Amino acid sequence: MTPVTTFFSRLQHLYETDPERTAIIWMHAREPEHPMTRRDLIRQAAGYAAALAAAGVRPGEVVILILQHSESLAAAFFGAVLHGAIPSIMPFLTEKLAPDSYRRSLKSLFEVTHPAAVVTYPEFAAELQDAIPAGGSVRSVLLSSEVAPVPEPDFPALRGSERLPGDVVLLQHSSGTTGLQKGVALSHEAVFRQLASYGKAIRLAPDDVVVSWLPLYHDMGLIAGFLMPLLSGIPLVLMSPFDWVRAPYKLMQAVSQHRGTLTWLPNFAFNFCAQKIRDRNLEGVDLASWRAVINCSEPMHYQSHRLFYERFRAHGLRESALATSYAMAENVFAVTQGGIDRAVTVDTISQRGLLIDRVARAAADGEETMRMLSCGAPLPNVEVRVVDDARGDLPERHLGEVMLRSDCMLTGYYRRDDLTEKAFHNGWYLTGDLGYMADGEVYITGRKKDLIIVGGKNVYPQDLESLASEVPGIHPGRVVAFGVYNEEMGTEEVVIVAEKDAEAEYPAGAGPEALSNEIRARVTRGSDIALRQVAVVERGWLLKTSSGKIARSANRDKFLAGKAVTAGG
Repeated sequence: MTPVTTFFSRLQHLYETDPERTAIIWMHAREPEHPMTRRDLIRQAAGYAAALAAAGVRPGEVVILILQHSESLAAAFFGAVLHGAIPSIMPFLTEKLAPDSYRRSLKSLFEVTHPAAVVTYPEFAAELQDAIPAGGSVRSVLLSSEVAPVPEPDFPALRGSERLPGDVVLLQHSSGTTGLQKGVALSHEAVFRQLASYGKAIRLAPDDVVVSWLPLYHDMGLIAGFLMPLLSGIPLVLMSPFDWVRAPYKLMQAVSQHRGTLTWLPNFAFNFCAQKIRDRNLEGVDLASWRAVINCSEPMHYQSHRLFYERFRAHGLRESALATSYAMAENVFAVTQGGIDRAVTVDTISQRGLLIDRVARAAADGEETMRMLSCGAPLPNVEVRVVDDARGDLPERHLGEVMLRSDCMLTGYYRRDDLTEKAFHNGWYLTGDLGYMADGEVYITGRKKDLIIVGGKNVYPQDLESLASEVPGIHPGRVVAFGVYNEEMGTEEVVIVAEKDAEAEYPAGAGPEALSNEIRARVTRGSDIALRQVAVVERGWLLKTSSGKIARSANRDKFLAGKAVTAGG
C-alpha cells in the first residue's frame, strides 16, 4: 500500500492513478452483478460530500448512515470522509426488529453521539423522524434518492483535505442485540497502521480478490470486507448478508466466478455453509483460488473447520486455506493471524485442566480432551499479555484475561470518557476475553464478561432479560439469559430461564409452554434474536449472589446439570 496519512489523500491517489479500475462488484439477488469503478464510487461520494456541505454539516461532526447494503451506503460513507465528517454505519430496520424497540435504540444513540445529520433511504424517513430527539443535535436528514453524483470531484475544494492523521475518521458501533452499542472512535493513522500490519500478516498482494457478504456495521465487514480492499486498491466482490443467509451457495459461486482469494467468516458460517449448501448448487464451482478463509469474530471451533473442509474439498478447497484471526473494533480489527504461512495450530488439551484447573495442559490417562484452535501470533505491531484478576502476568498456558497494546488502538469510546478510562490499565486495553498463550500464539476460550456471541453478533443478556420480564406472568427481574454452544450449528444458542410470578395463572388448558412461547415472541419482536430454549420455572429456582443479584454463571451451570445440552468443546 502506498504510504498515506489520511483516507482523503488515499482516495485522491486512487482516483488520479487509475480511475477506471473496478473497485466493487456488487451482487444483488435477482439482479445482474454491477461493477463500480473508482471513478463511479468517488463521483457518487463527492455528491454526498456536497449534500452534507449544503446541509451545514461541519468537518469533525458525526453523520449516521442507515442505508441498505448498496452502492448508496459505500458512496455515503466515503462522501462523509471527503467532506471531513465522521461516518458511522448503523443497521437498517428489518422485519426481525420491532420498530418501537429500534426507535428507542436510535434515540439513545443520538443522545450519546450527537450526530449532525443522518443519511437514510426514503422508506425509512418516517420511522427516523420519530426516533430523532426533539431539540437534539440532528440538523438534517438526507435521503439517498435525492443525492446525485458530481461530474468530477474537486479535491482541493473538499473539506476532508483539512483533516489530520490523528483525527477521528470513523465510528464503529458494536453489533449487540439492538445493534447500537458504544461507539469506537478510530483515527486515520490507526486504520492505516492496522491495514499495513495486517496486510503483511495475510500476505496481501495486488492480485488478491476479496469476496464478502458481511454487514458493514460490524468491524469484520467494515475493515476486512470493505475498507482494506478498497483502500489497498484491490477488487472487492460484495454480496448482501440477507442474500447470503437465503442462498449461502452464492458465496461459493462468487469465489469461483471471480477467482476470489480472501474471505472472512464467523465460526457459525462454516457450519451453515457445510450444512445448507446442496450439491446441485455447486456444479462447476472451483474453490482452488481461495488461499485464505479466515475464521473470526466469535469463538472458533476445530469441528467447524473439519465440517467445512470435508464438505468442499471435492470442489478444490485446500485444507491450507483454513485460517484464524482474533479481532476487535478497539484495535481497528485484527489482533492476531494464524494459518497463512502454515496450518492453524490445534492444541489438544485436558478438558478438566482448562475448565477446572484453568491451565491448558496435556490430558492424563482417561481424561476427556478438547481441541483448541489457535488464533495465531499477534501482529507485529501488537503486544498481548494474559493476566490474573490483579493484572499480574500469568505463566504460559494459564487461563486469564487477555490484554493488548498496539499503535492502532481506538482513540476512545466516542463521548464516553468514563468507559474509555475503565477499558485501560497502565496503557493496556482490557479485552474482557479469557484465553492463554502457548509457543507465542493466542488461544481464546471464552469471555470474562457476560457477552453471548450468536452467529457473529454480540448479544447482551441484560437486554433479553428485560424483554422477557415484560411478559405478563413472569416475575420482573427473575430472569436469566446465557449462551450455550451448539456444536452442530457452530455458534452459541441463547437460553432464557424465567420464574413464573407466584400469583400468575396459566391460561385454561395451557401450561408453562404458553409463557415460554410468549417470551420467545416478545424477545424476537424486541430484538433479532431467536431463542432456541426457554424454561419457565417456579419461584425460587434461580440462584442469586450474596448481594442479591441473579448469578448468571451459576444458573447456567444449574440449567445444564438438569437438562442435556450440547455445549461443545
